[in-house]
Amino acid sequence: MTKELDLQIKELLQAADAAGVPPIYNFSYEDARDFYVLMSQKLAGDPPDNLDVSDRIIETPVSNIPVRIYRPPTADVKAMPALIYYHGGGWCVGNLDSHDHVCRWLSACSNCVVIAVDYRMGPEHKFPAAVEDALAVCEWISTHAGELGIDADRIAVGGDSAGGNLSAVVSLLAREQGSPHIACQLLIYPATEMWMSYPSHAAFGDGYRLTRTSILWFINGYLRDGNDMHDFRASPLLAEDHSRLPPAFIMTAEFDPLVDEGEAYARKLEKAGVAVKYHCYDGMVHGFIAMPGAVDVAKTALQDAAAYLKQQLSG
Repeated sequence: MTKELDLQIKELLQAADAAGVPPIYNFSYEDARDFYVLMSQKLAGDPPDNLDVSDRIIETPVSNIPVRIYRPPTADVKAMPALIYYHGGGWCVGNLDSHDHVCRWLSACSNCVVIAVDYRMGPEHKFPAAVEDALAVCEWISTHAGELGIDADRIAVGGDSAGGNLSAVVSLLAREQGSPHIACQLLIYPATEMWMSYPSHAAFGDGYRLTRTSILWFINGYLRDGNDMHDFRASPLLAEDHSRLPPAFIMTAEFDPLVDEGEAYARKLEKAGVAVKYHCYDGMVHGFIAMPGAVDVAKTALQDAAAYLKQQLSG
């Protein structure tokens, strides 16, 4: 590890401080969502615009869930590989717009159909609503793969932060019930336990964009009570069995409070015999992959993720 912030990241943090950008927990959850989208779009850059993008509502037994479908220019094959993408935002903020540019990059670079999921969030919809939506969408897409032009045997799940958490949980639940088939997992700085016990929370819990106070704000908005922390659907690191899970690419950031628990999850999967690719991006902070308009390493990481998807989902 470098133990030195990337220069572009340092400049972003300094600019935010100089501008007096308030911490997210100073907002109401509703206003925080608008703020989060605004900040995300400022850092998006110029994502690929040669995709076929459409919105629809998926009707499932648990709720009606908005999704956005990205098809690459070459999506004329009847059965394309696909990535189901769950956005980050602490299970309380984020939507289809906040991660639109991330999904565009992943679709264009991987030549996969990407389906972004606007799952229910706290505090209006507490745990396990997001988990129920995440699994229900995955089941629906697998069942309706043919009409979507997707190969049901080449469906991946992925997401950043809270979305990485949901991807890990969906993979565990799908294994438990025997379906749907998930070809691989893309876990981008995932949250894997809820009580901030790892040293990185103390080391990087202040001054690096995602703070301990903001993490608590998110957790309090998401979970019903302290007991939920010990449910593996909230803390996938606690699952009794991590064997027989889909291959995983776990990406972390060096100056992220979540870096230790992300690495711990990678080691847990490896110990259980799962094929794992793990990479910690030097000099990066939490959320960096959504900053391709300002951070060069974000573009590299998106290309790394896309290359992994291409490799895992090749016909």
